[in-house]
Amino acid sequence: MVNAAHFFFGVIGNASGLFLFLAPTITFKRIIKKKSTEQFSGVPYPMTLLNCLLSTWYGLPFVSPNNILVVIINGTGALIEIVYVIIFITYAPPKERNKTLGLFSFVIAVFAIVVVISLIALHGNIRMVFCGMVAAVFSIIMYGSPLSIMKLVIKTKSVEFMPFYLSLFVFICGTSWFIYGLIGHDPYLAVPNGIGSALGTAQLILYFMYRGNKGVSNEETKAATEEAADTMEMGVAKATSSEQ
Repeated sequence: MVNAAHFFFGVIGNASGLFLFLAPTITFKRIIKKKSTEQFSGVPYPMTLLNCLLSTWYGLPFVSPNNILVVIINGTGALIEIVYVIIFITYAPPKERNKTLGLFSFVIAVFAIVVVISLIALHGNIRMVFCGMVAAVFSIIMYGSPLSIMKLVIKTKSVEFMPFYLSLFVFICGTSWFIYGLIGHDPYLAVPNGIGSALGTAQLILYFMYRGNKGVSNEETKAATEEAADTMEMGVAKATSSEQ
């Protein structure tokens, strides 16, 4: 029964996670169509890639047991993010292209360092603790990315830039993996996803508080949007909010 529940919540986490990974496809259809990245930031995609790579590595059997579902969704997410990075680099202006390439190189270097250290210097439970803590830190950072969008919603009293279904799937994804981590007695999954579940809940509360509001004036909304764009640096929330 416990194993069945563990598997069930892992599957739900995979499905909702896939939705979040695919959310920026609207942005990239626009980029390909216009052959330009316009004002979109290239930061979210290499950073999301790093999170996926670290989580995939943590889920491998020789690092942590019984986490194959973690490997499946994050391995899939890593492939999706690599495609996003390639498309972005292809259509970005030179300055943004170099910035994205530099960040991509940084991501690969960090991941390589984690892999080498965990394979050569660490073994058994110590390896799992090290890889789990690194993956958890970046997962928390990723879940924290919508905070500026939540600030924007409060400031403008409008949910225009916080789509309901994105908030809903952040909640479902975080909650599913939180329960998955609890059942599997895995704090490196339970803690960051518990935070993700709480932030998803906060987003839904804000949505229902302000969904009927028209918001502030266009000039104030534009100014607030530009401020949020300056502070949001990673995660699906950045990419999706930019599409509006």
